[in-house]
Amino acid sequence: MLSDSSAEAVVRRSGLIGNTKVTREDWMKLALETLISEGVEAVRVLALGQKLNVSRSSFYWYFKSRQDLLDQLLDYWRNNNTRFILEQAGRPAASITEAVLNVFECWLDERLFNPRLDFAVRAWSRHSAKVHRIVNEEDDARVDAIRAMFLRHSYADTEAFVRARVLYFTQIGYYSLEIVEPVSNRLSLTPAYLLTHTGKQPRQGEVEAFAEKVRVRTGS
Repeated sequence: MLSDSSAEAVVRRSGLIGNTKVTREDWMKLALETLISEGVEAVRVLALGQKLNVSRSSFYWYFKSRQDLLDQLLDYWRNNNTRFILEQAGRPAASITEAVLNVFECWLDERLFNPRLDFAVRAWSRHSAKVHRIVNEEDDARVDAIRAMFLRHSYADTEAFVRARVLYFTQIGYYSLEIVEPVSNRLSLTPAYLLTHTGKQPRQGEVEAFAEKVRVRTGS
């Protein structure tokens, strides 16, 4: 009798899969939803297959193992949540307040930053030294990108670093505390947030342009 690993290898070589209508994206989407709603321990091949109504063989057509799936979930998190913070922080801006507003777009548009996914990965990191290291690396990369943004606008190195940490970790704490408030409330406080994070008042029209961009993106 073949072992489970040998049988899976045969399946992959032969092209025999459970439900050919189930794609890699289907597996990834369900795995992400499960990670967010139930935690990493619930991300199991058999359980996911049952929810998709397919056999395990379908999974092994797209992934080498459960660990391969978990690694790809981490890559997805990194290539979305971190990437967009880096991109937004690196965008050209005429003022530091406009630059910070570019980063603020991440906090108000889940297509740029998914807080529930971030929270799920942080919860996962408490039980995995590898994931904990990766989360720390991504936090450092995010802070460094925001620090570079302040440096481009003539802040001294230490001040740029501290302001970057305050801006970023304040928002992460906001998510960790699961604070929920209407977008309109956050927009009304935007000038005060900008003054707190930069020490400067926003230029005329900046907050209004930001608010309009957020309303278009979020449909609020």
